[in-house]
Amino acid sequence: MYEILKKHKSFGGETIFAEHYSQSTKTKMRFSLFLPQSVENIDSAIIWLSGLTCNEENFITKSGVQAHLAGTNTMIICPDTSPRHLGIIGEDDDYDFGSGASFYLNASISPYADNYQMEDYIVKDIVQLLKNDFNTNKVSICGHSMGGHGALVLGLKSGTLFKFISAFSPILNPVLTPWGRKAFKGYLGDNQNAWKNHDACELLKQGYKSDANILIDQGTDDEFLKEELLSENFEHAASEVGQKFRLNYREGYDHSYYFISTFLNGHIQEHLKHLA
Repeated sequence: MYEILKKHKSFGGETIFAEHYSQSTKTKMRFSLFLPQSVENIDSAIIWLSGLTCNEENFITKSGVQAHLAGTNTMIICPDTSPRHLGIIGEDDDYDFGSGASFYLNASISPYADNYQMEDYIVKDIVQLLKNDFNTNKVSICGHSMGGHGALVLGLKSGTLFKFISAFSPILNPVLTPWGRKAFKGYLGDNQNAWKNHDACELLKQGYKSDANILIDQGTDDEFLKEELLSENFEHAASEVGQKFRLNYREGYDHSYYFISTFLNGHIQEHLKHLA
């Protein structure tokens, strides 16, 4: 069950901001969603995972996704990017670690292990919420940057749970990047073999694959492309193991929501096709 904090009439449906208690994180967690129809007419859902520094409001407010889902039977839900206000020393000090920067994994070392169980939160709590409160029987997943990383990793690891996977500007090989190494060391410790279980390229090498064709859009003027995102590494890894994917390099686009909103409709249409 969830508590509605606020809602707005939007494109014939409702944009809702809500809160619920998570068994996985042992905290209250917030999320936003768009219902294009009344609840009884919803049959499928897209989970959107946002990036570093974001919360449950960024995507639903900036992307314009409501217009692309209007009149369909598919809702979208946008969970917060981490637990909040835990009283952990340093949790709010850096934009790329702690609050707003969970990397959608289950932390295994103190002080984050008790609450930063974000992989379980998405694949268990959010999926269960969708089934119990909205009667959805089909789910897909997508995201941006750190959230794109989360969508790909959770999608690859969860078998047939997600009908389609897509991402904008995802962190694709985080074991080799400053963002990834910082987060993995802080949440998982020094065992770098454990890090590989949270890296899309490494998961492909381990034999994880998706039956669906993975869709990725990446801007060529993205300031993080060469150091943090490493799109070419995913191209090589996916091609070597036969993972179906389409990676579009978009000339002149950056890492922002201007980029996301430009190409979002193409992603939504693919999700709708696979959820049909």
